Amino acid sequence: MSAALKTVDGGPVAPRHFLEVMDFDTATLRRMLDLARDAKSGRVAGKPLAGKSIALIFEKPSTRTRVSFEVGITQLGGHAVVLSGRDMQLGRGETPADTARVLSRYVDAIMLRTDDVAKLRGLAEHATVPVINGLTDVSHPCQIMADVLTFEEHRGPIAGQTVAWTGDGNNVAQSFIQAAARFDFTLRLATPDSLRAPPELVAWARREGARIEETDDPAAAVRGARCVVTDTWVSMSDEKPDAAAVNRHNLLAPYQLNAALMRHAAADAVVMHCLPAHRGEEITQEVIDGPQSVVFDEAENRLHAQKGVLLWALGLG
Repeated sequence: MSAALKTVDGGPVAPRHFLEVMDFDTATLRRMLDLARDAKSGRVAGKPLAGKSIALIFEKPSTRTRVSFEVGITQLGGHAVVLSGRDMQLGRGETPADTARVLSRYVDAIMLRTDDVAKLRGLAEHATVPVINGLTDVSHPCQIMADVLTFEEHRGPIAGQTVAWTGDGNNVAQSFIQAAARFDFTLRLATPDSLRAPPELVAWARREGARIEETDDPAAAVRGARCVVTDTWVSMSDEKPDAAAVNRHNLLAPYQLNAALMRHAAADAVVMHCLPAHRGEEITQEVIDGPQSVVFDEAENRLHAQKGVLLWALGLG
């Protein structure tokens, strides 16, 4: 049994996985954000991850996720074991269950960045240490924690505010839908009909009390919003100059986040993008480098938000 698996009265305690925003109540998510703020401001004492090793598995390319997790773990006193799909038998047919059982004997937590959400769930089902979602094809919860942290640093509590999304109803948009249900903000989604977020997820969020508005008109979505968000139109693993990609760009061209669109937003609206950005496609250079952009604060806050998640998952805060 892993030393990281705690026991109470001789029985095992389930590990604290961080898989989806929707898995948690607001108070628990707020606790993670409080820990993130403590970490950012230097209020976390000592090296709480001293003696702990965290496996970071990357089946997709990464800049921000890799560097922010690795640096964050180091700053908290821990050791990061960075693995690519090429380094592991997981990429050669070993099951997520077997990988989880083995890694749980070696490390204190596992982060996975993958296209395949089934791999993440398989790891979590069989691991005896916390598993953290570093990105899947259906969600990006670490990003959304950083985004809420960033908004609240610049504009105060996000509850009761309006966030507008323009572009593809992708994995980041889907995590924003989950966040709207937990952090009590209105979310307006402007997407082409064929690229909308999954209707079952929108239905879940509305059952949870979320205010979700869907439209194919980006100006209507952005009108009066305090935060405007977009993301790249093509996944990092799908950047092929084929007919489907050309058609996708044609569909999404009216959803570009540009100065004309921002004129519909609140005068003090902030602009977010999780990066990497394709300047001149989903967002113009004028906007991403403009005075309303908090994109690089947002990128920095991946470091701090993930520290909060790690401290919570390991029971250290």
